[in-house]
Order: sequence, then structure tokens, then C-alpha cells
Amino acid sequence: MSEERTSRPEWADDGKMFATSYVKGNDRAHLAKERSIKRKERSVEEYVAGVLNHDRTILAQAITLIESNAAKHTEKAQRILHELLPYVGRSIRIGITGVPGAGKSTFIEAFGQFLCEKGHRVAVLAVDPSSSITGGSILGDKTRMEHLARHPRAFIRPSPSGGTLGGVHRKTRETMLLCEAAGYDIILVETVGVGQSEVAVRGMVDFFLLLALTGAGDELQGMKKGMMELVDAIVINKADGDNKKKAEVAKEEYNQILHYLRHATKGWETKAYTCSSLYGEGIEQIWEVIEKFVQTTKQSGVFEERRREQMKDWLHAMIKDYLHNRFFHHPVVQQQLPAIEEDVMAGKQPVTMAAEQLIRLYEER
Repeated sequence: MSEERTSRPEWADDGKMFATSYVKGNDRAHLAKERSIKRKERSVEEYVAGVLNHDRTILAQAITLIESNAAKHTEKAQRILHELLPYVGRSIRIGITGVPGAGKSTFIEAFGQFLCEKGHRVAVLAVDPSSSITGGSILGDKTRMEHLARHPRAFIRPSPSGGTLGGVHRKTRETMLLCEAAGYDIILVETVGVGQSEVAVRGMVDFFLLLALTGAGDELQGMKKGMMELVDAIVINKADGDNKKKAEVAKEEYNQILHYLRHATKGWETKAYTCSSLYGEGIEQIWEVIEKFVQTTKQSGVFEERRREQMKDWLHAMIKDYLHNRFFHHPVVQQQLPAIEEDVMAGKQPVTMAAEQLIRLYEER
């Protein structure tokens, strides 16, 4: 090896033999410098063309722009979305939630593969309002759905919210629109978190499905009535082997309860079904239910009415998120808030009065 291409470590003493040398240009510092060279940024036109041509790499990069909170990225992402608007809204949006252990990832993989084999293009978005801090189960989702992730007609993407439900509304919705423009006609939105995330996802999908387990009698005790009234179907998963009879019993118990509850969609009766994601049993029936739902709601006009209402709710959510951020990032509020918080916690000032004081300071400045 020539002298020019090799080098001794910097910490080796001069004049002493050293058994190790390294090739110049292969050290980590050099590699880091190479990686730090700024890549040529794609133009809006390149992003738009790439998404419309079903380029998964460009689609992923466009989603990264949407997820960024940097002002320059947000502005560029909005221009991309504006150009793609004529190509969105042609998919069926399906929300999927479930109790812990219900097998959401296994179900989504089996369901997604079934749809891909039928000729559909499937995008899976995993929503976790806490993912920006904890990571949620984002990596676990992609690992557990390894077969679906490799399918050429599928695209899996976690959709972190940035810690706010407003983030769920913006980032997940806009990611959904990009996937639609890229030709994915089935969008599966999985709620990884629990609580308010279900309400947020209900507000952005056409059909909402709850995965449940056997033992419905005990499970119903802990399930909120409001959750039952959000969904368009309940699917008892893991209905196989010795569990099959129990799943049928659970289905009947759910149907008895659902009969007395307000249904989530006008003109559609929510019912319970069974399936085995492990063996693919019942998957086709669930898709037939969803197809019937879409046909029924489109004929009645409920489908488009819901889409319009969701756009209005999205607008309101974005306004609230914007005002929230503007308020708490205002210098006067940041300066006065700690002292006012101390007064409230010490019982020196009523909460209502403290809130009015902060708002008044914000409005005056």
C-alpha cells in the first residue's frame, strides 16, 4: 500500500513501530464529513412527479417534509400538497383500534396482504400521539408486519403527532393525502395509543373498526360506551382452535349490547364479527362488510357528507393548534406563566382568574 494512502493513528508516537495503519479517507471523521455534504434538495415539481409516479422513496421523503416542524419545510410541504390535491380523496380510509393484546399488527398484516393480493395498493399509517417522546410501538409495527412491509403493493409508515392531537390531525391527514396521490386506494390508520387518539382517528376515516378478544362479558365492564359508539364494526380476533367457540359467544354478547347503542354512522348498523388473523379466516367477510358499508353510505350521501364534515373539523383543529402554540410561545406568557402557576398551585389565585390574567396579557401585547 502506498505511503500517500496510509497513515499512522494520530496518537502514535513518532519514531516508534506501530502494527496498525489505516487507509486515508476511510476513517469515521472523513465519512461523517462526506455525509454532511448537503444533498441537492428536490424541487416541488420533482416531489409531485415522484409521488404521482408511485416512487416510494420520494413519497417517504415528502412525508418527512410534512412531519418536520421547520418553517421552510412546512411551506414546501404545503406547496406539494396543493399541487397534489386534484389526485386525492379516491381511497377508502379505514381506522383500526383495539384493546391491548387484540393482535392489531397481526390483523393488519393479514388484512393488508389479502387486499394486496386482490389488486389493491395499501398504505398503513400508525398513529401514536406520544411517539415523539416514547417511540410508542413504531419499530414494533414494522417488525411484526415484515411480510406486508416487503409487499410491492404496500407502504407502511408511522405517523408521529409531535405530542399533540393537533399534530395527529395535520401530520396523519396530510400523510394520508400524499399516499392517496401516490395511488394507494386503501389507507389503514392504526391507533397505537389509547384514549383521545381514537376520537382523532375516527374524525379522519370512513370506516372505523374495533378489534376485541374473547371474554366479552369481562371486557365490556371496562369498555367505555363512547368507544362502542365510535365504531362501525367490532371484530373478535383470534377465533381459532379452542378459542373459536368462545369467540362466537363473545360476538353474540357484543351484538346484544350494540343493539341498544347509538350507531356511529347514519343508516348503518354496527355489528360484531369473528376472524382469525393467524389463519386468515374471516378476513374476506370483513372486507365484504366494508365494501357494503361504502356502497350503502355513498348511495345515501352519508359518505361524502362525512368527508366534508371531517374537512371542517380539520380546519378547526388546525386553528386551535395554531393558537395554542402562539399563546404558549409568546414572550410575555412565557415570562409570566411560572409565577402565575405557582400562585395557582399555592392556592393564592383561582384558576379561572389566572387564566383570564394570562389571556389578557397576551391580547394586550
